[in-house]
Amino acid sequence: GIQVIVPDVGGGFGAKIAPYPEDALLPWLSATVGRPVRWFETRTENMNAMGPGRGQVHRFVIGGTRDGDLTHYRLDVLVDSGAYARIGAFLPMFTLPMAVGVYDIPNVETGARSVITNTTPTEAYRGAGRPEATLTVERAVELFAAEIGMDPIQLRRLNFFRAEDFPVTTGVGTEYDSGDYEVSLDLALEAAGYDELRAQQARRRADGGPLQMGIGVATYVEVTAGPAPGGDEFGRVEITPEGRARIYSGSLSHGQSHMTTFSMIAADRLGMEVDDIDFVQGDTDLVPHGQGTFGSRSTQLGGSAIHDAAGVVVDEARRVAADLLEADVSDVVLDSEAGGFHVVGSPSVTRSWAEVAAAAGKGVLDAESQETRLCSYPFGTHVAVVEVDVETGHVRLDRMVTCDDAGRIINPVIVEGQRHGGIAQGVAQALMEEVSYDADGNPQTTNFADYGIISMAELPSFELVPLETPTPNNPLGVKGIGESGAIGSTPAVQSAVLDAVAHLGVTHIDVPLTPRKVWAAIQGA
Repeated sequence: GIQVIVPDVGGGFGAKIAPYPEDALLPWLSATVGRPVRWFETRTENMNAMGPGRGQVHRFVIGGTRDGDLTHYRLDVLVDSGAYARIGAFLPMFTLPMAVGVYDIPNVETGARSVITNTTPTEAYRGAGRPEATLTVERAVELFAAEIGMDPIQLRRLNFFRAEDFPVTTGVGTEYDSGDYEVSLDLALEAAGYDELRAQQARRRADGGPLQMGIGVATYVEVTAGPAPGGDEFGRVEITPEGRARIYSGSLSHGQSHMTTFSMIAADRLGMEVDDIDFVQGDTDLVPHGQGTFGSRSTQLGGSAIHDAAGVVVDEARRVAADLLEADVSDVVLDSEAGGFHVVGSPSVTRSWAEVAAAAGKGVLDAESQETRLCSYPFGTHVAVVEVDVETGHVRLDRMVTCDDAGRIINPVIVEGQRHGGIAQGVAQALMEEVSYDADGNPQTTNFADYGIISMAELPSFELVPLETPTPNNPLGVKGIGESGAIGSTPAVQSAVLDAVAHLGVTHIDVPLTPRKVWAAIQGA
């Protein structure tokens, strides 16, 4: 048999989901030479061989009435799969079901083609198909609003799915679980001081200076632990002879803080302190099953599995404690303050977890869970404020205000960390990140001198507004949050830049909005 042990791994963001040839080659080489082997790649080797994300070209048609009722939408997707059909070829499975975003558009048509080219095979990248859907439908709404002379925020309000109608089925047949899109819009606009921003912008335009201000708004919906119908994850909880708990998760943390979140879930269920929980992951001899961490699925599926397994352990422990206390099971309660189990109203006589575990028939208290659960649909609104130098095309992001729903929030600090990372990557896609090839298919972005990567120098402090709309689709009511930031921020920044130069006659620029492209669009207009 083969044992796989996974030490700390840096974030994958999708490109590391599927194995690469080197992964299969290493064990064979080790067996052949009879000794451990290790493989290092250079930055350039990595930039050439590890799959990039996105690679989609979208064509759309949007239709509606002059008074702002959106009635028709068509989306055609062309996907560059690269030289081999890997995950990237199938990402329209995530794009098309999310085509209409947050809008109640009844007549929708979608289609996709994946083509083989001579580039590096495309992989998933943070958001994987959903940022593409959101970027296009948000752009479509902005262009439609301009066409009919309506404020795009008002157009959004007119066409949002209503909070009281959830669960709702979209024009492409996707069923959203819970949401209140207008409240996320209101909270984000309020936090941004939207009316004052528009007044500042008007003053800037009247002055006619080279530094013009732009404000962009995007409301998105995301699918996590998806696509439908969802998925499952392995979780196991056992009580040690010392009365501690050991939890085993088939989900693997590479920066998402599973140890903290899952331990909090288990501690709450078991009436223990977080310090009483030991966390085990990443060893196939100890964790026999597992799907892994991708698609913002971890807490919904892996956390729910721990929650359910801990619940079974508590139920079994109450039965054992009832025998020790010579009481009826229905009268036995788990009391975290008393440190164990006692009869209702009699905390003076308590049986600890260690005593209960010792008295269990098989000498151990444990349970496993791996139930299939439905996916969930978090959402939010992002507001971006930019300054564009109309003489050079340079863009500076001044403010980024986001309101992101995460269902029920277990640990606010971890959720904020996930939002920060996602927003940064979405902004980077809007302003600078692009994998490019020459006419013969030779990669041109082979290191961080050629490939623009964002840093703290280009980013303001993000202004985060929390929002919780619990989902009925798992026992914790949680939704994923890992990719949301990268979905809402890109169209918000794109709209902000276009808003800054709209008075010059510019109507559209594809991302990334590099200074050269912005300058060229201004000159062309």
